[in-house]
Amino acid sequence: MTIARTVCLGFLSLVLAGTLLLALPFTSTDPWGWDHLIIALFTATSAVCVTGHAVVDTGTYFSLIGQAVILVLVQVGGLGYMTVTTFLLLLLGRRFGLRERVALQQALDREELQGAGQVLRSIVAATLILELTGVFLLLPSFAADHGLTRGLWLAIFHSVSAFNNAGFSLFSDNLIGYQASLPVNAVITGLIILGGIGYEVMFETYLLSRDFLTQRRSCMVFSLNFKVVVSTTIILLLGGTVAFFLVEGRNPATLGAMDWPTRLLAAWFQAVTPRTAGFNTIDITQMTTAGLFITIALMFIGGGPGGTAGGIKTTTLRVLTSCTKAILQGKEAVTLYEREIPVNLVLKAVGVVMGSLATVIVLTTLIALFDPELPFMSVLFDTVSAFATVGLSSGLTFDPNLSDASKLVLVVAMYIGRVGILLLIGAFIGNTKPGFVRYPQENLLVG
Repeated sequence: MTIARTVCLGFLSLVLAGTLLLALPFTSTDPWGWDHLIIALFTATSAVCVTGHAVVDTGTYFSLIGQAVILVLVQVGGLGYMTVTTFLLLLLGRRFGLRERVALQQALDREELQGAGQVLRSIVAATLILELTGVFLLLPSFAADHGLTRGLWLAIFHSVSAFNNAGFSLFSDNLIGYQASLPVNAVITGLIILGGIGYEVMFETYLLSRDFLTQRRSCMVFSLNFKVVVSTTIILLLGGTVAFFLVEGRNPATLGAMDWPTRLLAAWFQAVTPRTAGFNTIDITQMTTAGLFITIALMFIGGGPGGTAGGIKTTTLRVLTSCTKAILQGKEAVTLYEREIPVNLVLKAVGVVMGSLATVIVLTTLIALFDPELPFMSVLFDTVSAFATVGLSSGLTFDPNLSDASKLVLVVAMYIGRVGILLLIGAFIGNTKPGFVRYPQENLLVG
């Protein structure tokens, strides 16, 4: 049982357990049957894989108990299987062995094994602190509209869902009703960014800021990972906001009918949410083709590594763009911020992108075969959304013509996107041994 197989089977067991819980009669308002079982499987996978894709109205279809089950699955799925199981071992006083350290290192994409236990505690503590902060900040807005008790539950559900980049909402129109609310937009987008930027970046910011303020350091020197993730995130957020503002600004069904402050706020929210969050303050089904395509690109890129986000990750994008830049400049080494990127990381980035593209192409083709009458843009949009664990939908998942076979394809897409395409392939291949044979080089025509 390799670590890759342990992680893959762990997420699969969580999906199956969640399906069984959501299939119980008291978790929903629908009588038990085959359709309910498909809905339970789809929703459980979406929750564990922190996607937010839904085939029913979560707030009305599921009872309070069902909503609580979804929230627990989102929390466990956001932290990750290995993080949760290892933390439970620590709580039970079990020994933190080498296997757990290696598994946690791979799950969090860390370079070293030392301090894994402290990192684990910090992750859980940071998650709880940020989610509780989100609850208190969202409570006034929700309590004013729905009362204190209902407002508290809405604040808890949406805070956990936002930080874990899940995108589940208890409102039938998601967050369209709060598109002009600055507090709700600010809190939700803040939680999405913090959850999707990666724990390493958050911890590095905290530690360097603490040392600088206490004068332990005369200056703050950030790591390459921090520079790449933060700079790429800022570029994508600002560029996405401008793009949506321009593309959807004249569309009366989305941004065109809004006043300028609300239009800018909605454009910002729409630039943040494709970073694998899944919330929306505009009607996605009414977006222009250009707006949908920009959203697909942002969803495919995703967020930062080591967090709750999906997609190919911002670091992968920067490595490949720097690789292209090196080729255009005639350089043999890939560099970022005056640091040379190892060849194995370049190969890993290529593998992630190629594997992700192949997965999206295959799954999109399958849905197109199962439901040929569905619009291609909607099929592509929802497939990328599922694979990148975003949860935004162009209306495909709520389409009554969507077959059960296509729903199962989306379930597979969400699962592959959460565990990672390379990890999943590694689970099938098993442990690989490094090769010591080197072959002679020969050129071939490329491009």
